[in-house]
Amino acid sequence: MYRNKLKLVIQFLLFITCLSVVLGLKKSTDTTGLIPLVEEIKVNFKLFAQSTNELQKAVTALNENPQSITRAKNALKNSRLAYKRVAFFMDYFFQSSSLIYNKPAKVEVEEPYMEYQEPSGFQVIEALLFEAQPLMHQKELVAQAELLTSSSSDLPALLYGFTATDKQLLESLRLELVRVITLSITGYDAPELKSGIMEAEQSVRAVQKALLPLLNRADPVSLSLLQGLNKTVAYLHQHPDFDSFDRMEFLTVYALPLQEQLSGFIRISKADLNTQSALNYKAKHIFSRDAIPLNVFPGAVKTDAKMVALGKKLFLENALSGNLKRNCGSCHRPDQYFNEPLKTSVAFDGKSNVPRNAPTLLYAGFQYSQFWDGRVKSLQEQVKAVIANPQEMNGEHQVIMERISRSAAYQRDFKGSFPLLKGNLIHIDAIATALAAYVQSLAPRNSAFDRYINGDRRAMNARQLKGFNLFMGKGQCGSCHFAPLFNGLIPPYYKLTEYEVLGAPENADFKYPKQDHDRGRYNFFPISYYEAAFKTPTVRNIEKTAPYMHNGAFKDLYQVVDFYNKGGGAGLGLNLSGQTLSAKPLNLTEIEMKNIVTFMKSLTDNL
Repeated sequence: MYRNKLKLVIQFLLFITCLSVVLGLKKSTDTTGLIPLVEEIKVNFKLFAQSTNELQKAVTALNENPQSITRAKNALKNSRLAYKRVAFFMDYFFQSSSLIYNKPAKVEVEEPYMEYQEPSGFQVIEALLFEAQPLMHQKELVAQAELLTSSSSDLPALLYGFTATDKQLLESLRLELVRVITLSITGYDAPELKSGIMEAEQSVRAVQKALLPLLNRADPVSLSLLQGLNKTVAYLHQHPDFDSFDRMEFLTVYALPLQEQLSGFIRISKADLNTQSALNYKAKHIFSRDAIPLNVFPGAVKTDAKMVALGKKLFLENALSGNLKRNCGSCHRPDQYFNEPLKTSVAFDGKSNVPRNAPTLLYAGFQYSQFWDGRVKSLQEQVKAVIANPQEMNGEHQVIMERISRSAAYQRDFKGSFPLLKGNLIHIDAIATALAAYVQSLAPRNSAFDRYINGDRRAMNARQLKGFNLFMGKGQCGSCHFAPLFNGLIPPYYKLTEYEVLGAPENADFKYPKQDHDRGRYNFFPISYYEAAFKTPTVRNIEKTAPYMHNGAFKDLYQVVDFYNKGGGAGLGLNLSGQTLSAKPLNLTEIEMKNIVTFMKSLTDNL
C-alpha cells in the first residue's frame, strides 16, 4: 500500500514537472553552456540510474552476514555520489522531482496548506541501514530502493522539450556552491555515511564541467575562476575524511574565494539572475554581512537613523505597559545581550512566570517567524502581541496610543520618522514599526568569528578553530544551526525557517530527566508533526544568553552540547516518537565538547 501510494505520487510529480517545462519555458539563444550541459546530464542520468539498480540489488540481498550490510552502505554511498553530479540541475530546474531522491528523513509540512510530504529516498535508506537491526527494515528498504530505481529510469523524460538560459545555469551553479559551503561539509544529508566531503567534491566537479564551455582561457576573470575550481576540487579530493576535514581552511582558502570568483565572472558576463533565492548575489560571499538582506523577511522596515532612534527610545518606554512599570528591556536587557539570566521571565503580576525563556533579540529580524513557536510572521505582529499579552506587558493599544500622544517629544519623533503619514502619527502600527526597526538593527556581525572569516587570521585561536570544525562536522551542529547566521534559515535559498523536535527535558538531570510538557508549535498548528517542535534559534552571542532552550532548563553551554551528544530527549530515554534530532550519541569526547563551546564563544559580538 505504502509503496504503491508513493510510486503514484512520484509519477504525478514527474508528469507535472515535464508539463511545466513544456508549457512554461521559452526558447532562448543564450545556450552556449546549456547545450553541452544537457548532454552531460543525459550521461549522468544514466549512470545515476545504474547506481540505483545496484543499490536495489544490495538491499534486496541483505542477510545476517555483516558484509551484506557493508555492501548496501557502499552501494548507497556510490548512488549518492552519482546523484550529486546532477543534483544542482535537479534542485534548480526540477525542484519538485528532486525531493523524491534526497529530502530529509522526516515528514515535511507545507504551510499554510498543511500538506504533508512523506519522507523518501536516500536519507530514509540511510536511517534504516544504520539502525541496530537493519534486516528488520528490509521490506521498506527494498521499497525505497525500487522507487529510486523506477523514478531515476524516467529522468531522461524531463529533458524532453527542455529549454533554459545560461543565466539560469549560472544561478544554479552559484547556489550549488552555497549548498556545498553550508550543507555538504556539515553532513546535513548523510550524517551516518559521513560522505559529505566526497559528495562536495562531486558537486564542485559538476560545477566545473558546467562552466568550462563558458570560460575563455585568455580572459583573466575566466582563468582565475578556472584555477579556483581546480584548486578546490584538488583540496576536496585530497582530504575526503569527514571527521578530520579542515572546514575553516577549506572555506577561507578555497570555497569563499571561489564563490567570489564565480560572482565576478557572472557580473562581467552580465548574466546576473536571481529567481529562486533570498540571497544578495552582490555580496562578496555567504559570510559577508550583506549576504542575507533584511528586506526579504516579513514586515521588514526600510529604516533610517531617526526611526531606529525612536524605536530604541520606545524599547525602554514604561508607558507601553499596563502598570507603567515594564518595558521591552525588562525581559530583553540591552546590557545583557537583550536576554535575561532567568529560566523564564517574571510575569506581569510580579509573582508567576511566563511559559518560555526570553530569547535574545540580536538577529531576531533575520527570521520568517517570531516567538519560539513561530506563531506570528513579523516583528511588528510580535510587538503588538507582547504589548497586549496579560502575562507580559498587559497594555491596551488604545490607551498606549493616547499616553504616547501626550508627549510633545514623541509627536516630534514620530513626525520625523513617518513624514509621509497624515493625521495622528502615533498609532499602534507606527509604534510597532519603530520598535521593529530598532530590533532589526541589532545585528552587529563583528564577533571574532566574523573577523576571522573575513580576513583577520589573528581573531580566533587554535581551540576555537577546532571547535568550528567540530561544530560544522562531527558535532552536526551546523546541520540545524545553518551558516552564516547559525539559526534555522535553511540554505541555499534561505526562504524557510526550520522547526525541530529536540526533546529538551524539563530539568538538566540527564540521569533522571523529566519530560517537558510544552507542546510548542502544536498549540498554533495542531498537527502531530509539530508536537513539541520549536524554532531553531541563532547561536550567535550564546555565551551571553544563558540559560538555554525554550524552557531555560540548561544553565551552561557544556550542558547544551552534552544534551545533543547524548541524542536529545530520546537519547536520554524520554518517550519522544516524533523527535527529529537523531537519538544516537555523537560520541564526542569531553575535549571535543569543550572545543565546540569555545568556538561558540567566538560568536560573541562587541556591543
